Amino acid sequence: MSNKDVLVFEIEQAKGKPRDIKKKADYCPFCDTEHLTNVIDQKDDMIWLENKFKTLQDTNQTIVIESHDHNGDISNYSVAKNREVFNYIYDCWNQMIQTKKYQSVLMYKNFGPMSGGSLRHPHFQIIGLDKVNGYKHVEPENFTGMKVFENKHIDVNISEKPVMGFVEFNIVINNPKYLDDLAEFARVTVKYILDDFYGGKFDSYNIFFYRDGRKIICKLTARYVVSPYFVGYRLSQRDGDKQMGEIAKVLLEKFHRLVKSAEINNLE
Repeated sequence: MSNKDVLVFEIEQAKGKPRDIKKKADYCPFCDTEHLTNVIDQKDDMIWLENKFKTLQDTNQTIVIESHDHNGDISNYSVAKNREVFNYIYDCWNQMIQTKKYQSVLMYKNFGPMSGGSLRHPHFQIIGLDKVNGYKHVEPENFTGMKVFENKHIDVNISEKPVMGFVEFNIVINNPKYLDDLAEFARVTVKYILDDFYGGKFDSYNIFFYRDGRKIICKLTARYVVSPYFVGYRLSQRDGDKQMGEIAKVLLEKFHRLVKSAEINNLE
């Protein structure tokens, strides 16, 4: 790995950065919308703005505040709100990509104390990397695996070659026009991770987005203490086939209920 593949963290820029993930805070800057600065765009209660604490060299760090509700999350949004969030973040992400100013543009979400986030208020991050290809070490095999659900425009699977491990869910749509359905499958998967996965032991997750031509890929992973195999050797781990099959079966039942509901209209 060359120096060009490394993001440089500037600790001085992190001084004063607010945190409320692990303990209750008296003040949340994302709730105090009247004093937000460097706002790029706003739609209803969703706000895209520059990150005040730009801790990475050679980047343009931005944030999308998803909702005015401090305790909001994909897992508790209404169907309509969740779809609004997914469509808005995609539009913001795509705008940065279309500028062609960056080597790569990343979009991801942290939720919970194990996710790497610092604020509870629901938000996504969209980062333009000036010199680094953030997708260089991600392979097509990271987005394929044990089938959970599939039809002509959406594919949901559990990674058999996860980026980090252990269980990573991939939701793939073949065209951005199906973002509403991606949002619904992601909502059900997030609720599964927080409420049911391994008996509800997880309180944190990450979401990562990728593009492959017209395809949009959403990777969701429950977060925990990172394995030393990954930290020391970049060796990812995954659950065994039997356990993955049991996870796929439970999630498929949830998807079947989703498809039978009135919330999904494109799954003929």
